[in-house]
Amino acid sequence: MARCTVERLMRELGIAGVTAGRKRPRTTIPGQDHPGDLLERDFTADRPDRRWVADITYVATADGWVYTAFVQDLYSRRIVGWQVADHLGAGLALDALEMAIWSRGGDVGGLVHHSDRGVQYTSIRYAERLDQVGAARSVGSKGDSYDNAAAESMNSLYKKELIDFYGGWKGVMDVTIATMEWVAWYNSERLHSYCGNVPPVEYEETFHRSTAGTDLAAENQAI
Repeated sequence: MARCTVERLMRELGIAGVTAGRKRPRTTIPGQDHPGDLLERDFTADRPDRRWVADITYVATADGWVYTAFVQDLYSRRIVGWQVADHLGAGLALDALEMAIWSRGGDVGGLVHHSDRGVQYTSIRYAERLDQVGAARSVGSKGDSYDNAAAESMNSLYKKELIDFYGGWKGVMDVTIATMEWVAWYNSERLHSYCGNVPPVEYEETFHRSTAGTDLAAENQAI
C-alpha cells in the first residue's frame, strides 16, 4: 500500500503512530578534553583490535535507571567489553574497557578507541589507561550520534533483542545477568549480516586461520 494512502486513512480514522512518552535519562555530559575524530564515520577495520567503539545506554528498572557500557570491535562487531551499573561515573566505562583489554590478552597496541565526548570517556583515568596500552583516543563531534553510529546501532540491538523485548527489570543484578547471557549469545551464536551471516566469534576465527595459513606459507617460501 502506498504511504500516502496509509497517511490518508490514518487521518480519517484519527490514528497516530506511537511515540515515546517518558523522559529518557542523559547518559553522557560533554567533557572538556577533546581529542580529534580519527574514524571520520568509517566504521570498518581490516583486522581485530584495530578499531574499537564505546558507548553507554540506559535501562529502566523498578529500582531506577541502570546503565550499560559496551566496547565493540569494528572488525567483527564483537562485544569485547561491557559493564552494568546504577551510576554514570567514570568507573562504569573504565570497567568495560578493562574487560575489553583483558579479553584480548592485553595486547592492543596501535588500537584506535572511538567514543562520544562524554566525561566518562574524556576523564583522566580513562585517557591514562588507553595510553598505558598504546591505544589512540578518538571522539566524535559534539551532539552528533552519527559520529559513533556503529556503537549506537549495537545499543539499539541490545534494547530491541533483550531490554525492550523482555522488560520488567528489577535492578542492576537481573540486568547484569541478562546482559551477560545476551553478550555470550550475540558473540557466539547470533548471525550478523556484517560478518556474512556468521557470528562475530566465528568471523574472527576465520580471519586468524587465514592469517596463520598466510604466515606459514611465507615461512615455507623463505626456507
